[in-house]
Amino acid sequence: MKAKQWVRIRRISQAFFLLLFLFLLIESRLPQDIYYDYSQVFSDYPDLELDWPVTFFFQLDPLVGVSSLLSGHVLIKGVLWGAVVLLITLFLGRIFCGFICPFGTIHHIISRYKPSLKGERMIQANQKSRGQRIKYFLLITVLVGAVLGLNLAGLLDPISVLFRSMALAVIPGIGEGLRSLFGVLANSDWKILNLLSYGEGLLSPIFGFSAVAFQTAWIIGLLFLVILFLNRIRPRFWCRYICPLGALLGLFSRFRILRLEKDADKCTNCNRCTKECLGAASPIPGRNWENAECLVCLNCVASCPEDALSFSTKLSLTRLNKKPDLGRRAVLGGLLAGISLPLIGRLDGLTNKVSDPRLIRPPGALPEEDFLKVCQRCGLCMKVCPTNGIQPALGEAGMAGFWTPHLVMTQGYCEYTCTLCGDVCPTGAIVEITVKEKIEKPIRIGSAYLDRGRCLPWSGNGPCIVCEEHCPTSPKAIYLRTEKVHTPRGDLAEVQLPYVDLRQCVGCGICENKCPVRGKPAIQVIAAGESRSIENQILLRS
Repeated sequence: MKAKQWVRIRRISQAFFLLLFLFLLIESRLPQDIYYDYSQVFSDYPDLELDWPVTFFFQLDPLVGVSSLLSGHVLIKGVLWGAVVLLITLFLGRIFCGFICPFGTIHHIISRYKPSLKGERMIQANQKSRGQRIKYFLLITVLVGAVLGLNLAGLLDPISVLFRSMALAVIPGIGEGLRSLFGVLANSDWKILNLLSYGEGLLSPIFGFSAVAFQTAWIIGLLFLVILFLNRIRPRFWCRYICPLGALLGLFSRFRILRLEKDADKCTNCNRCTKECLGAASPIPGRNWENAECLVCLNCVASCPEDALSFSTKLSLTRLNKKPDLGRRAVLGGLLAGISLPLIGRLDGLTNKVSDPRLIRPPGALPEEDFLKVCQRCGLCMKVCPTNGIQPALGEAGMAGFWTPHLVMTQGYCEYTCTLCGDVCPTGAIVEITVKEKIEKPIRIGSAYLDRGRCLPWSGNGPCIVCEEHCPTSPKAIYLRTEKVHTPRGDLAEVQLPYVDLRQCVGCGICENKCPVRGKPAIQVIAAGESRSIENQILLRS
């Protein structure tokens, strides 16, 4: 088969996996047919299940599996998919980067569309450079940190970066823009524009039926744009210089049998192969081929007018490929950073001493120390949460817990019969539980407390029973007593005062979310009393 035909196959493969990623991204949401499954509706504890394997790309990502194994000593569900990728890499090189990775495909498209570098400048840009060692520095940092109990892989893993950016910034941003546009169309005096506004119903299943917001989303979105812009400086900048997964696959490329064969006699030094190479792998005859940098894009072979380049499969137990150029400084720096970051991450005491009372993890979350060992900060649980309550942490969990999920009850709340966050967690940081287990056990994520100075009945400013009405537990964790209180004018008024029964409260936060006192509600949920921590208890239970 000719090289140009292989390039066409590569493009088809890239398009397929990119569309599959976007489809699974959209499908990581509350099932749309939830009200039509009558067998579930009439059962005592209906379980919500997603129709599609939304964690597929995380299972396919060997860095997710390796980092979870080193830090948490666990084999994630579907880890064999990642093992297959590593096995294929042994024979074919970084074919995952060239044919499968959706993030790599996006970089490929941007790099090829009206590149800012052309001619000789592009040839110079595609020469091998020391900067390509940075990704090995980052890989060593991540792996050494994982061995010492701090899993930072999700901050730089390409699948996690892409999902987090798309789910928390890009899709909500587009959705907000479309809602504003349809609002303008609906208010227009032109009938045709009014009719076009009904298109919002078609797009709502993709971008959401209501506005969603995530704290630090602007940082996530800005970083995503910067990463994409870097492709204007160097083609596939992320893949060349930053991607730790690419570095891991590059190490396994040492044994690949798919090799680039060069015929120096045919070469006319036109440099087209160097110009078209997206990995700066030195494909031109007369130079050592950097197999660990090759993205298997096949552009060099397809662009050579003299057929001086070709890929062949040669199995040799004695002739290995050239070693990846890690660089001594990159290795030593990675070791130092990998040892330092886990130690620095514990200095704030939020992990092993006194945690932030507002750090409320999703139901089924592992104890904090174990949670940080396997959480990938990918954003899947945040995307799937139907109330928009699960948010990326900023400082609540300290440096070690940056961008890990926690619940912000003023944003949303933990739906009493929802367990989707555990169902979609790719590493088991949030354990998969049933609704029956969540309710009957019960699984507590925190406890509610009343600020009587802000509560309308307790302060004498008016009657209110909103928190008691919304409390979902049976019997209710919030109960009312009719008593007389002094109003601000000094009279006595008979009102129903709310109280919290800590033995019934599970910390779902709906009371805080629905409290009419906005900004800082009169009833709030703190992490104390959570099931996952023996030390963080309020009541002594027999």
